[in-house]
Amino acid sequence: MNSLIIKFRFLLFPLSLFYWGMIIWRNIYYNIGFFVTRKIHRTVISIGNIVTGGTGKTPAVIYFATKLTEYGVKVVVLSRGYGRKSTGTVIVSDGENKKASLQDSGDEPFLMAKKLTGVPIVVDEVRYRGGLFAIKKFKPDIIILDDGFQHRSLYRDMDIVLLNSIDTPKDYKLFPYGNLREPFIHLKRSDFIIWTKTNFAQPPPTLRNKIFQMKIPQFRSYIRPGKEMKTTKGSMILFSEIAEKRVYAFCGVADPLSFKKLLKEAGAELVRFNTFNDHHIYNTEEIKGMQIEGKELNADIYLTTEKDFYKAIGVAPNDMTIYSVSLEFTLPEKVEKRLLDEIYSKLKN
Repeated sequence: MNSLIIKFRFLLFPLSLFYWGMIIWRNIYYNIGFFVTRKIHRTVISIGNIVTGGTGKTPAVIYFATKLTEYGVKVVVLSRGYGRKSTGTVIVSDGENKKASLQDSGDEPFLMAKKLTGVPIVVDEVRYRGGLFAIKKFKPDIIILDDGFQHRSLYRDMDIVLLNSIDTPKDYKLFPYGNLREPFIHLKRSDFIIWTKTNFAQPPPTLRNKIFQMKIPQFRSYIRPGKEMKTTKGSMILFSEIAEKRVYAFCGVADPLSFKKLLKEAGAELVRFNTFNDHHIYNTEEIKGMQIEGKELNADIYLTTEKDFYKAIGVAPNDMTIYSVSLEFTLPEKVEKRLLDEIYSKLKN
């Protein structure tokens, strides 16, 4: 949420009340069966959140898909494909080959397709239709529903909800007054809560206590940088090489603060940290403008997140090298085992 909105967000309180009313009645209709939740004959695990973004959901989806695949479970990731130009059912990847462009996939499914091998990625704004298609086409054991907590029209066997440890209780007001997609009490629908980015901040005690009172198991997780960084020239360098370098960084993510903390902890000297709205689409003028500014600031290196990298690579000048920082979700070993065991127990015959 930008500084101007934060300053004047009290003016948005009436809109939050209207939004609250719509969400409350929507959930009531689902709870009493007036709105139908449809089932598909496969195990469906949702990795979602209750805020408008910034929880590290995409790295978490990649993490769970990778771990399940390593244990011989056939996985398909099903997403809405936020921000894509296409509609309907689109195969982003068949698990081996990319089938759709960034524009037709959405930036997060496209990134998943780049990171995951052996895991098909399907996008569809109607998740039930997309799920039926995925079953027929790829015959998975498990469908991971990306960002599915609010998508109640498709039945899930498990709801894992991510909360960002960097957020404060003030952020947990209903949109647009705050960042909540629905009232905090609706976390009762979830099976597990995972606090993300706990290597950057501790989860707010007041919110942890509320979840404890709901008797929902809650765990901690971490976001780490990948060991290597890709470049727009096709080469690779170690992430550790940014230490003591003059870095021009930019990103269009919901939680830029975590990215900034990660770079500073690595010892980078940030000469500029340029932020854009989440899912921002870059153009040549913007990238060239950052290149010019970086030269004026004597930057040694230009850095961005992986999600932004794939959007910037097509419009970057030929004489500009941009480095991509991957963000990796990790769980403590005991927590990982418990959650994977719980998921395995949901597998349908």
